[in-house]
Amino acid sequence: MLFSGLFAILAFSSYNFWPASIISLTILLIKVLESTWKQSAFYAFFWGIGFFGSGLQWMYISLHRFSNISNYIVIILIIFFLLYLALFPIFFSIVLSVIRSYLKIMPLRYTVSIIPVLWSIIEYVREYMFTGFPWLQLGYSQIDGPLKSIAPIFGVEGVTFVLVLISGLLSVSIIQRSLLPAMIAAGILLCLWCLTCLHWYSVQPKRAVHVSLVQGNIDQKIKWDVNYVEHILRTYVRHTLTLLGTTKIIIWPESAIPGNEKDYSYMLTILDKKLSAFQTNLITGIIGINNIKNIYCYYNSIIVLGNFQPYKYPSINRYDKHHLVLFTETYPCQKSFIKLLFNILDMPVFFMQKGSYIQNPLITSQVKITAVICYEIICGKQMRNNFSPDTDFLLTVANNAWFGDSTEPWQYLQIARMRALELGRPLLCSTNNGVTAIINADGSVQVRLLQFISSVLNATVAPTTGLTPYAKFGSKLFWSVSLFFICVFLCLNFKIIYKRNSNFFLD
Repeated sequence: MLFSGLFAILAFSSYNFWPASIISLTILLIKVLESTWKQSAFYAFFWGIGFFGSGLQWMYISLHRFSNISNYIVIILIIFFLLYLALFPIFFSIVLSVIRSYLKIMPLRYTVSIIPVLWSIIEYVREYMFTGFPWLQLGYSQIDGPLKSIAPIFGVEGVTFVLVLISGLLSVSIIQRSLLPAMIAAGILLCLWCLTCLHWYSVQPKRAVHVSLVQGNIDQKIKWDVNYVEHILRTYVRHTLTLLGTTKIIIWPESAIPGNEKDYSYMLTILDKKLSAFQTNLITGIIGINNIKNIYCYYNSIIVLGNFQPYKYPSINRYDKHHLVLFTETYPCQKSFIKLLFNILDMPVFFMQKGSYIQNPLITSQVKITAVICYEIICGKQMRNNFSPDTDFLLTVANNAWFGDSTEPWQYLQIARMRALELGRPLLCSTNNGVTAIINADGSVQVRLLQFISSVLNATVAPTTGLTPYAKFGSKLFWSVSLFFICVFLCLNFKIIYKRNSNFFLD
């Protein structure tokens, strides 16, 4: 089962073999449906370790290379995190086995209706528990497969739901040696493949905008070193000055300016005037700062320069990151023993404040942009709730230099593609060292830069209009379908459940 879990990672970027997740999950379900709850927990444990261990190997890179923690402590931390993540498939397998055990005479094929619902509930818990870690949700692996057509309707959760449903049908087909469930699964895939031709948006070529994404390729080891500030700023400014007069929107990545907005307000004012003279907008990541009751609060922010209103600190046309990453941007009890702990370990600590959940779009002279920063790209609900019908583009800025030459930047791009597909808008993905890309409203990559080079990605991007069902209703449609499947399960097994409960009360 360890290798089965590992095999599922081949469905994610940069491997992109989308059937792998279906095959892997089918193997797990076969084992679970034929086993006791203890055996199921055993199988799910090794599947989870193989899946998350291989898919999140980039976590070791970030901790090992860019912290002063002992390698032994890094390994222990990662082991505990993997054990935590493995609890979710274990819990799913135990509950499914208990349901099968409770309804002993229930035909196996009836189980299929509850499997995707149960998996979705477990994933929902993983998405929000301890601020949430929904990374490697199986639905993202289908961005290049036929199941992607579900995303504009039900979101990535719907894609995961159908994937698990298909795996359940295949597992029942193999266990019962029946072709019918497999034929139903094949029919679902075929129908959804045809549905990929359907677009929920309209392209506006007359409003096309020339956009330039600057990839600075700044080494993470010097990112916050005061001795390299001039070098970093010169890198971005050098690329930017050559673009003035030829492009409308220039984008720098997350915290491209290695300092807080107040300290750089003079430089930003000068740059703003230069950009305005050429009718060019600059969108950049920076550390925002705000004085609240004589206490400085820091934010992971995005600001806009060169707009119709001159820049003035603190800028109103901005986005402050809302979903902070636990143990990197925010910490439990961070005002007391956590500070002491990090001082002992000699680790850099950045205590950030979170921005509002709902924020205004970034406004440039040409378009309106719904933005997120780095890890927030995984928060599909948050991006959808900040999305509005007049949004032209989606934007994410990130610094993936933490993860070196690993699969993380490619998984990040895969997630960003899903956000574009869900909401039917082009997405601009600006990163420090890759993968910097422009994504079409159908989730395909229009153009991207090579990793680990200092360069500029230039392209003409056309806004889109129209609302996908997911943009209109969010997760309501998905949970309505889940409720329907629960009702189907209860109806199919009503006699069995009634008989078991009647015998219980008679006894």
